[in-house]
Amino acid sequence: MPPTPAVSPKDRFVTVYGRKPVLEALADPRLTVDKVVLADTAHGPAAREILDAARDRGVPVQRASAHRVKVLAGNGKQDQGVLADVVAPRMRTLTEALARRPKSVLLLDGITTPANVGMILRTATAAGLGGIVVPRRGVAGIDPLVVKASAGVAFTAPVLRCATAADAAAELRAAGYPLYGLDAGARRTVFDADLPVPAAFVLGSETSGVTEGVRPHVNRWLSIPMAGGVESLNVASAAAVLCFELVRRSQ
Repeated sequence: MPPTPAVSPKDRFVTVYGRKPVLEALADPRLTVDKVVLADTAHGPAAREILDAARDRGVPVQRASAHRVKVLAGNGKQDQGVLADVVAPRMRTLTEALARRPKSVLLLDGITTPANVGMILRTATAAGLGGIVVPRRGVAGIDPLVVKASAGVAFTAPVLRCATAADAAAELRAAGYPLYGLDAGARRTVFDADLPVPAAFVLGSETSGVTEGVRPHVNRWLSIPMAGGVESLNVASAAAVLCFELVRRSQ
C-alpha cells in the first residue's frame, strides 16, 4: 500500500499577508482564521490594531522573527511583518479529491500571473467544476493578489494541491482521467470534440503553453475557434469558455 502523501499547511490554508489583507480577513465573519503570525519587531498602532482584531475574533497570535514571517509568507517585500492562515474548507490534496471522482478537473500549468489564477478560480468555481489543481510549484501561489483577482472566491474554491503540474498530470492519468490540453493550433475544438466524463483539462501559460513535463500526458489537444485575425485568448478567458461549455454539455 503506497504511503499517504504528506499534507502541507498550504494544502489546508490560504495565507494572506500584509496589514490590510490580514485585517480584512479578521473582519470577515464568513472566514475562519486559524492563526495570525506577527513579527516580534512589529509594534505601534498598526500592530495593536491587528492584535485587537485577533483578540475580538478569538484568533491566536504567534510572535516570530521578521525573517520567519517572510519565509512563511513567501513574499519578503510585501508581508509588512504579519500574515494570517485562513481555513480553506474546500481545499484538499489531489489524491484526496480523486478518491471522490470529481467529474471535471482543471490543471493549471505554468500560469504565474496572479490575476489570471484568481480569475480562473472564480470562473471554475462559478461553473461548478469538481476541482482546480493549483500546484505548489510553477504556478502563482494563492496570495492576496490572487484572492483579490478572484473577488474572495479563492478562499472557498475547490482547490486541489500537489507538488508540480507534471505530478498532477501523471496522477490524473493513473486515476483514469483523460487529459485534454488547450492549443490554438488544434484541429478539434472545445465545441465539437467528444469529451468523456470524468476528464481533466490542462491550461498552460500564455507565453510557453503547456510545459514539457505535462505534454506527454495529454491525450488530445483542443482549440477555441478564433475570428477577426485574433490568434488566441488570455488564459483566464479561455478557461471561462471551456468551463461554461462543460456546463452547457451537462444540462
